[in-house]
Amino acid sequence: MALIETVDLWKTYTMGDEEIHALRGVSIKIERGEYVAIMGPSGSGKSTLMNLIGCLDTPSKGSYLLNGKQVSQMNDNELARIRNEEIGFVFQTFNLLPRATALRNVELPLVYAGVSAKEREQRARGALEKVELAQRMNHRPNELSGGQRQRVAIARALVNNPSILLADEPTGNLDSKTGIEIMAVFERLHAAGNTIVLVTHEADVAAYAHRSIMIRDGQVENDVRRAA
Repeated sequence: MALIETVDLWKTYTMGDEEIHALRGVSIKIERGEYVAIMGPSGSGKSTLMNLIGCLDTPSKGSYLLNGKQVSQMNDNELARIRNEEIGFVFQTFNLLPRATALRNVELPLVYAGVSAKEREQRARGALEKVELAQRMNHRPNELSGGQRQRVAIARALVNNPSILLADEPTGNLDSKTGIEIMAVFERLHAAGNTIVLVTHEADVAAYAHRSIMIRDGQVENDVRRAA
């Protein structure tokens, strides 16, 4: 059973009298443990697809199965649980709380999940160790470099042991050297068994993934696996 399966997924927005089709019948399967880049130029529909995979939005038609379950049949509480526990999000803009330390930022999803303070700290420390940032756990975002902030954001995404790590242009705000370091973090996480779905318009970032799905005009243009 695929971890992610979309069948004839459409997303249509109404702008005045006009209908904009952001996605036009996208069908893809992503297995557990894969490392996939979703590529496409600006306006291709890749971010729309990511929002649907991340349960941040609902399709206009078609179906999305996550772990074999129909997402459209889930209620708000189930969807909130999935966004908090099943999917770890990494954004281009880090989205860290400026006054909180790295450790407290990483703990945040566990606060929403109702985890005890002691276990929260233990798990947040473990997640920071995975991204090699344990020695900076008591620093605030303004005391960290861009690459370190993105590592904190990755640790926060990992803290609930999610089924999927969903990264949207994770190197977009970083210089190329730091971007390479962040991609090395993803490489290690994938080797440790994490499923990673990376949304990017940059071919050199997509090249790290083992499979690239190119989206153009809301449709899958090609789907290529890299030779092992």
